[in-house]
Amino acid sequence: MSAPAATFYDRLQEVLGQGLPVAVATLVRGNPLGAKLLVLADGVEGGLGEPELDAAVAVAARDLLAAGRSATRAFPIPGQDEAVEVYVETYPPPPLLLIVGAVHVAQPLCRFAKALGFAVVVADARAALATTERFPEADRIIQEWPDVALGQVAVAPSTSVAILTHDPKFDEPALLGALATPAGYIGAVGSRSTNQDRRRRLEDAGVSPTDLARVHGPIGLDIGAETPEEMAISILAEIVAARHGRRGGPLTAASGTIRGDVDDAVGNQPTSSGE
Repeated sequence: MSAPAATFYDRLQEVLGQGLPVAVATLVRGNPLGAKLLVLADGVEGGLGEPELDAAVAVAARDLLAAGRSATRAFPIPGQDEAVEVYVETYPPPPLLLIVGAVHVAQPLCRFAKALGFAVVVADARAALATTERFPEADRIIQEWPDVALGQVAVAPSTSVAILTHDPKFDEPALLGALATPAGYIGAVGSRSTNQDRRRRLEDAGVSPTDLARVHGPIGLDIGAETPEEMAISILAEIVAARHGRRGGPLTAASGTIRGDVDDAVGNQPTSSGE
């Protein structure tokens, strides 16, 4: 490996080690063949031979990063008959799971989510519960009320929020705070009647039906979960299904491809996590 290539990949490893989103664009058709561009959130490094091409590829790469996809794209070059092709490989940051409520179910949920590649933040105002001893795998623990904790977390469309407090003085501020963010998944524990009562109170507080429809409650898929570990699997299964646009039903009843991209809309299901 040449020194410039070594420097490029060293820089890529440095950015990845910081947990930052980055994309690598490689010229796969055109000249200089194999040229690379590192696309960061705030700039680019390297080059594909033409500043205008670098700028166009950077825009496309950031769009792909936001979607969590890699792809080969064609780009026209002024004065050339054929477009060049660039393969953009994206390295989005790990999806974030914010667990509100350091309860028993939160412990296996944190552990299992880390195994699936999530970054995990646990938030609870009760300092006796929100500890590194109880959550050694957590990337961060915030000992604050839910609305304050949400203000300390960079919530993105790839973020999932699991509200496990089971106490109106905690979970309703958490829901109000989560609904003010672009979080892709918001779930809250409680029985069907608990969630219906909560929805009525949120409606009275001015929350719109559209926002209420974003809340998965009762949280999780209906697998008959009873133990904290089973409930954690139920919750994570729904989060994964939501991320991939799935409803979470049995594969025997699924239409289209079993895995990969689907165009099913994710709706709120009458689910239970065994409560």
